[in-house]
Amino acid sequence: MRAWQFVGTHKPFERVDIEEPTAGPGKVVIDVKAAGLCHSDVGILEDEKWLSTMKELPVVPGHETAGVISEVGEGVTDWKVGDRVAVWPLAEIMGYMVNGAWEDRAEVSTDALVAIPDEVSFAQAAAATDAGMTSVGALSTAGVEAGMKVGVIGFGGLGQIGARVAKLRGADVYVAEVNESIWDRIREAGATKVAKSITEFADVELDVIIDYAGFGVTTADALKAVKSSGGGRVVQVGMGKLESTIDTYSLILGRKQLHGSMGGSKNDIEETMRYMASGDLKPTITEIDFEQIPDGIQQLMDGTSVGRLVAKVAD
Repeated sequence: MRAWQFVGTHKPFERVDIEEPTAGPGKVVIDVKAAGLCHSDVGILEDEKWLSTMKELPVVPGHETAGVISEVGEGVTDWKVGDRVAVWPLAEIMGYMVNGAWEDRAEVSTDALVAIPDEVSFAQAAAATDAGMTSVGALSTAGVEAGMKVGVIGFGGLGQIGARVAKLRGADVYVAEVNESIWDRIREAGATKVAKSITEFADVELDVIIDYAGFGVTTADALKAVKSSGGGRVVQVGMGKLESTIDTYSLILGRKQLHGSMGGSKNDIEETMRYMASGDLKPTITEIDFEQIPDGIQQLMDGTSVGRLVAKVAD
């Protein structure tokens, strides 16, 4: 069957043919319909630090997965062939510790399965499993609730979901996005104000800022811009770069807080898909063909991708 493999840092993904998996005890095989692309997929190509998250190479990347169960293993009783499912990627660290979704069929533990509502497409479901899970999980880390002033950095694959769900929870949302061509879309999602830099909201007294970009300066800017009185909080999600130089003077004297947030729970995926099913959440998704995955990765590198990139693996 078809697959893309990560074979090492600073090396391109390789298109290969590998053996089809079979469903072991407590597992299922999914015919993959849609597989997401993420900035961390760029990161593994560029930074050796990612190797510590992997058991062995080569590995099939892809941690956003949606498809249809085609085989069930011994002891599986709660799921059946034909079920539409998405995959919670943190159950087995999919795409890192085990093969991910950039393949025609994937073996997955039943602990990772999440049912896809009828109203949600495979592309939406794939995006919900990481872009949705991670962005909504960060809202939980930040303690976002009605009446709060929330800053969001980046309106890409994650930020567009985080900003919209924060608004649906009743928060006032201020978005920093360098790409002015999507500002109208940001306002349509319910943002109170939009600007190029989060520092332009320094006088707003933001209760929390969630950095979905993580390009070094964005983290530093967030710590400067979040409120000092009452201990403003910055939640770091984006990993555009793995280092940042911050102003500890502002951090300490302002009694501010800096939290890391990685991934989220199955409940975060389910919440995301509920909003998708109701029509309240309509993230921008750009679908590409399976064979175009390297082109999609290049778009992420160049900053030209629109919304969340999802590869169509099968009809």
